[in-house]
Amino acid sequence: MGARVVRMFRNFNLENRVFREISKEKPRAAPRHAVSDPPSAAGSEAETAVDPVNQRNDPLLTLLKSVYVESKDPVAAAEASKEVMGAKEAERRPLRFSLPGDPYGLVELTDVPKGKLTIAEALKALSSHQRQPDAWTPEKIAQEYSLDLKDTKALVEFFIPFQVQIIPPKTDSTKQIKAS
Repeated sequence: MGARVVRMFRNFNLENRVFREISKEKPRAAPRHAVSDPPSAAGSEAETAVDPVNQRNDPLLTLLKSVYVESKDPVAAAEASKEVMGAKEAERRPLRFSLPGDPYGLVELTDVPKGKLTIAEALKALSSHQRQPDAWTPEKIAQEYSLDLKDTKALVEFFIPFQVQIIPPKTDSTKQIKAS
């Protein structure tokens, strides 16, 4: 109950009191403290510390004149890296196998970088290896498609495409898809 009374007195005629406070003339800032000159002993040390910095040092100047800086334009460096990339891309091999037509509306490839395969080539090589593992060994696949032997062995070992298993039904009443 006492808080209500205190709040009423605190908020009484608040707008008029605020307006009066705002319209008052602002007080002037206090003057700054006057700084006296430092003692003469400390001043001489400061002058001696500044003098070597501002003085001309002939041995250092001759050494600086002997320095020769050669800079290159970063654009020229970028072009040089593009030329190196172009040389690497020049090592391409013709496409061995491709799907008929324009799959998915993509542009038909004519050649691939060495050490790379297209999806169609990878599926063809893996299915050939799966059908005839003696004829299509990892060494032959690596040689045929210009691949690294280690990567080809890993590909053949860990990637098995289209392994279809038909599980016979348990009963005769279950329907089975017939192979045509």
